[in-house]
Amino acid sequence: MKFGVIVFPGSNCDQDAYYAVRDVLKEPVEYIWHQEHDLKGVDCVIVPGGFSYGDYLRTGAVARFSPVMEAVKEHTDKGGYAIGICNGFQILCEAHLLPGALVSNDCLKFVCKYVQLTPANLNTPWTNQCKNGQVLNIPIAHQGGNFVCDQETLKRIEDNGQVILRYCDEAGRVTPEANPNGSLNNIAGVINERGNVAGMMPHPERAVEKILGSADGLNILRSVIEWARR
Repeated sequence: MKFGVIVFPGSNCDQDAYYAVRDVLKEPVEYIWHQEHDLKGVDCVIVPGGFSYGDYLRTGAVARFSPVMEAVKEHTDKGGYAIGICNGFQILCEAHLLPGALVSNDCLKFVCKYVQLTPANLNTPWTNQCKNGQVLNIPIAHQGGNFVCDQETLKRIEDNGQVILRYCDEAGRVTPEANPNGSLNNIAGVINERGNVAGMMPHPERAVEKILGSADGLNILRSVIEWARR
């Protein structure tokens, strides 16, 4: 499976994603500059974390207008895979490829730490390698990771199984105390209705080797590979 990692001015997790794919997953991968119109035949696009365009406006609001995002939309409209991580999640929401929006954490501070997550739907391209009730240990690093939407949208994505990850405690319990940013219903990751586009605030590419503290992120990244192979 060929991956492409988009690079915006201000991206800072592009190399982490590239390393995770090339050196850990052993899959082909290319960088794609934000001004390009060609995705170079990739199967899965990674929109990485960082501070695209310095986050000088609303996070992701400028990046959504980059030429490459039109190519991403065409790619996903045809069924191609795309995952936005942290700032990438914000960009995909701004581009209306995912429901909802990301606003400032309820604590109004930047939060950087390992958190616990539990999969909410295993029948997706992004979670099929996880187990029911599994607790994933994956880091977050954001100031605008508070997932919000209107109540109609919330009901729809919950009913459709579009919520794929929730913040939980070490025992897997989804509690207010385990929520690091105030996200509705402890939501940490969502997909579009078709399931081929995902967004999540946790950084799976930063948790691919035990020497880093956790390799649980591989459950996410390997899922799309296995799904596509099936």
